[in-house]
Amino acid sequence: MASESNITTESYLPEGMPLPAPMPDGLDAPFWEGTRAHTLLVQRCNACGTFQFGPEWICHKCRSSDVGWAQCSGRGKVYAFERVWHPVHKALRDKGPYLITLVELPDAGNVRMVGNLLGDPQQDVKIGDDVEVVWEDHQDVTLVQWRRPGQ
Repeated sequence: MASESNITTESYLPEGMPLPAPMPDGLDAPFWEGTRAHTLLVQRCNACGTFQFGPEWICHKCRSSDVGWAQCSGRGKVYAFERVWHPVHKALRDKGPYLITLVELPDAGNVRMVGNLLGDPQQDVKIGDDVEVVWEDHQDVTLVQWRRPGQ
C-alpha cells in the first residue's frame, strides 16, 4: 500500500490530455486494479517464474499460458530518460519541458516500465538514479508516475 507521501494531489497531465485506459480484452485489468489500490503489479509466469511487462497472454520465455501477477515494491532505477521539449499533444503545448523515464524494477526481474518523472523538469537525472512510484488518482484510473526519493 502507498503512504500518503506517495500520492500526488495534482494532475501531472493537463486538462484535455487523454488518460490511458485498460485494454478492452481485460488482459491488463489486474494491473489497473492494482494501481487503484496503490499496489504495483507486474505479470509473472507461474510455470517458470519469469517477470514480464507489458502483460501478455503467454510467458515470453517458456510459452506457458499459466501467467499471474506479483506485487513489487515500487522502487526502481532510471534505465533511460528523455527531457521532452516539443509537445506531442496540443494539451501539452505550454507544459514543456517534462521528463519521461524508463524505470527498471530490480525486484520484478528488472522489467522496465515507462512513466513521467515528477519534480523540476530541469533536474539533474542520471542513469541508475533511484526512483519510487507515485500514484496519480483520477476518477476512472490511477496512473503510475515516478519521483526521486525525498522529493
